[in-house]
Amino acid sequence: MNSFLELCRARRSYRKYTSAPVSKEQLERILQCALMSPSGKRLNPWEFYVNTNPSVIRSLKDCRTMGTTMLDTAPVAIAVALDAEKADTWQADGAIAALNLQLAATDEGLGSCWCHIYNRDNAEERVRQAFGIPANLRVLCLITIGHKDEERQTYDLQKLPYTKIHYTE
Repeated sequence: MNSFLELCRARRSYRKYTSAPVSKEQLERILQCALMSPSGKRLNPWEFYVNTNPSVIRSLKDCRTMGTTMLDTAPVAIAVALDAEKADTWQADGAIAALNLQLAATDEGLGSCWCHIYNRDNAEERVRQAFGIPANLRVLCLITIGHKDEERQTYDLQKLPYTKIHYTE
């Protein structure tokens, strides 16, 4: 990407992936970006659990009543888990790290999608068991990553909801 604006325009949610694996080098760069995520008081309450086993990823398809289609074809699923006792900003810290994962995936030419886990049905316990996440960590979300098997248009700058911006003095 040539600019951060271009990167943000290109970052879209992809729910269909090809069967091509994500390279180890790509995955390492994506995870490095997650490790550089800012966090409250730089406590870094996040942990990243990476799974590339298709049967494990597919087994989570019914962990929620809806919103899990990306698990059908994703070659990589990363659970963003956090120590809620370590930081009272754990949810914000996790969301920032998850977005860094998604922006890094976009920069690598890959697709990604956020699958919300925290407070959804019995999803948190299911993901914790499937990925071997300790009970002291909260699971905020899964980020799926893979080679895109669908086309999405970049954001049209003319169609952004500019009425949501308010200038104050």
